[in-house]
Amino acid sequence: MSLLSWLLPRKKPVLSPEQQQHLLQLPPASGLSDTTLRKQRWVVVDLETSGLNLNRDQVLSIGAVVIEDGAIDLGQAFERTFLRPDAPLNPSVLLHGLGPAAIAAGSDPADALLDFMAFVGDSPLLAFHAPFDQHMLTRALKESLGYRLQHPFLDVAALAPMLCPQVNWRDAGLDQWINHFSLQIEDRHNASADALATAELALILFSRARAQGIDSPQTLQQRLNQWQRRKQVHSF
Repeated sequence: MSLLSWLLPRKKPVLSPEQQQHLLQLPPASGLSDTTLRKQRWVVVDLETSGLNLNRDQVLSIGAVVIEDGAIDLGQAFERTFLRPDAPLNPSVLLHGLGPAAIAAGSDPADALLDFMAFVGDSPLLAFHAPFDQHMLTRALKESLGYRLQHPFLDVAALAPMLCPQVNWRDAGLDQWINHFSLQIEDRHNASADALATAELALILFSRARAQGIDSPQTLQQRLNQWQRRKQVHSF
């Protein structure tokens, strides 16, 4: 990205009257509550992108499932591929089954993102390696809708080693944790399947959290912040 592109003001997205109305109807985000982990509605999200560059690459698809009442609610699921016919496709995108035909047949990004945020409502979000998904989703929402994402995002990739300190892994991936807990995942490597796998892992971690006296989303985030600060201190 050139210096000039940073200095020039970004164009405000042009939305149809229907899209503007949909945007105005989105509920505001709620902070993490002091209710129990079981009572909290969580949206578990996974993004497929055109690459890993946080500033240049684009979101190609979103998959999400809901954890509610202590279980995955398969009746609440979201999957959408974006219309991005000119997006550069790297080999990992093709691995996920998002070839040119699937992307060319996708939804308008603004419509897809509006539908996704309506699906999320005011719920907090969970993802594996959440900082990447959070950054990419935040950027996509700003560029397509002029919308500022303020929903809490918890990182399952960080929760797992915090709550399972006996597992001495460094930067373990989702597949390693799936194998560690012997989860039976029939499909992988598309957004919806990865969101479901992350949700199954999250339920195990919530059980571990409760066993350690952590039984609210607010407390879970506080413990995670403390754990990450200690890690940073010990890394110096």
